[in-house]
Amino acid sequence: MNENDPQPTGNPWLKSLMIWGGIFLGLLLVVSMFGDRAAPTGTPIAYSDFRDKVAEGSVREVQIAPDSISGTLKNDQAFSTIPVGSDPGLMTLLAENDVKYEGKAPDEPNLLLYILAQSLPFLLILGIAFFALRQVQKGGGAGGAMGFGKSKAKMLTEKQGRVTFNDVAGIDEAREELEEIVEFLKDPSRFSKLGGQIPKGALLVGSPGTGKTLLARAIAGEAGVPFFTISGSDFVEMFVGVGASRVRDMFEQAKKNAPCIVFIDEIDAVGRHRGHGLGNSNDEREQTLNQLLVEMDGFEANEGIIIIAATNRPDVLDPALLRPGRFDRQVVVPVPDIDGREKILAVHMKKVPLAPDVNSRTIARGTPGFSGADLANLVNEAALLAARRNKRLVAMQEFEDAKDKVMMGTERRSMVMTDDEKKMTAYHEAGHALVSLNEEASDPIHKATIIPRGRALGMVMRLPERDNYSYHRDKMHANLSVAMGGRVAEEIIFGHSKVSSGASSDIQYATDLARNMVTRWGMSDKLGPLQYEASQEGYLGMGQTSRTMASDETNKLIDAEIRKLVDDAHARATDILKTQEDKLHLLAQAMLEYETLSGDEIIHLLESGDIGRPDAPKGPTRPVSAGSIGVPKAGRKFGGTAPQGA
Repeated sequence: MNENDPQPTGNPWLKSLMIWGGIFLGLLLVVSMFGDRAAPTGTPIAYSDFRDKVAEGSVREVQIAPDSISGTLKNDQAFSTIPVGSDPGLMTLLAENDVKYEGKAPDEPNLLLYILAQSLPFLLILGIAFFALRQVQKGGGAGGAMGFGKSKAKMLTEKQGRVTFNDVAGIDEAREELEEIVEFLKDPSRFSKLGGQIPKGALLVGSPGTGKTLLARAIAGEAGVPFFTISGSDFVEMFVGVGASRVRDMFEQAKKNAPCIVFIDEIDAVGRHRGHGLGNSNDEREQTLNQLLVEMDGFEANEGIIIIAATNRPDVLDPALLRPGRFDRQVVVPVPDIDGREKILAVHMKKVPLAPDVNSRTIARGTPGFSGADLANLVNEAALLAARRNKRLVAMQEFEDAKDKVMMGTERRSMVMTDDEKKMTAYHEAGHALVSLNEEASDPIHKATIIPRGRALGMVMRLPERDNYSYHRDKMHANLSVAMGGRVAEEIIFGHSKVSSGASSDIQYATDLARNMVTRWGMSDKLGPLQYEASQEGYLGMGQTSRTMASDETNKLIDAEIRKLVDDAHARATDILKTQEDKLHLLAQAMLEYETLSGDEIIHLLESGDIGRPDAPKGPTRPVSAGSIGVPKAGRKFGGTAPQGA
């Protein structure tokens, strides 16, 4: 959509043309002033030569002006000269030699040009001052240097890029909530005859990328009423009181265009809890929030103005902002489920030429947890990959490669790994995969690779079979075991002294999960279903911190329980890998040979001895020891992917 100020300011190109035109006219005026006096005509000669020619009888006639003499010789040649001082004998000389002479009055100056010439310096100074002031005003944003308190709200138009509810998919419940607001604006009598009142505001709450701003643009496209948009950060300035002034000015503009909608994006920038400062009652942000609260529901009613705000941090908003009468309804914009992802993909795939093998349902099933922005990025990455490969259509392979790139990172083809590093990585990832296959509650394996991607040398990626909205205790224990599988595989194959730092992210993941199980989710038998740790807003609102609510003795017990959970997971992974060491060797050898295996290929390999590829050798692969694993030649370059530690 195009965004214009509520009060159009004109064409900037026309303004520039007028300024330069004025400068050009001023130059012409200066030239005309100094070039207006007519210069004497004829060949200039010295005054003494002029007297000699008069004495010789060569001069026919002259015109005498106060500051010049011009005339014509008898041979019709024109001349001019400038008299030197006072020459009382000139008239006698002219008469004695029969020279016709006459006086010439001085040129009268143009009165208008004279006035302009006198006022030109002052006009020039005023012009420079006005131009400098305009530049300062532009630098100061809406209102500039002389109007800090003016609102920066923009009014959307529908000339280009109009978005409607047809462009919003995958968040049907949120869309229905906002469609009701649009219907109220279009036909308020339908609701008011039953005693219903127009809602004061709606708060869009959701994770980044779920489509909050897109919903707001859809409301603007559907409502058919003025739609003002502004960011929460646009209210806050270094000067106390400016934000409150901008809030007042924004509502003044909205009143003039009521009924209308005002959209405030990232409202948490100005709507955070009051009282987090150091007791300074003149805090600029709090002043702004106070003014916003008064304008939304104070003594003076602002009828016909609906406030729609968006945030991904509803926990930090002030309670007074969330009460009924201000934001009457909170619309949760969730991460889409599999059906929603399929609809979102269909919207974005309309712009892309697709090959017949593309199945949006398959892609949606393989992208759990993706937001609308993530899916849009996935489709875009697939189109870019197809373009780089000189294809006319985007095939399923491009979508699979784009999904790997988005979820696991870009392949690092320039990274060279030594034989020992590749062997260590192969056994590490094989340990993760083998433990995952033996844990019933674990998610299925999607892909395992030893190609470096992002910051990891390799990874085993698991995808859930369906969307999960909560996690059970058995799944958490399974995830702990899978996280320990890589470290245990290194210990079994290479020994305690050769364990690498490759499990750092696995250990961090396992520790965080175990701590949450003990302190937040009540999954410790010794500590019981109590919360011992809570998140709180950091000092002066700077980020999130964790606050432990326990005594020293309880903290020691918490640490012991966290240690026990991780040690138990380590023991389960050790038991699995030691009893299936032959399969660990088999899987590691296949990883070294093929670098990347899908989940189905891993299962086929462990059941039949081959990975099931047409180009792969048939028959069971001979189990080998760790020292006899064949590796590619040294110096071969690998690129890789690295998702979660497990």
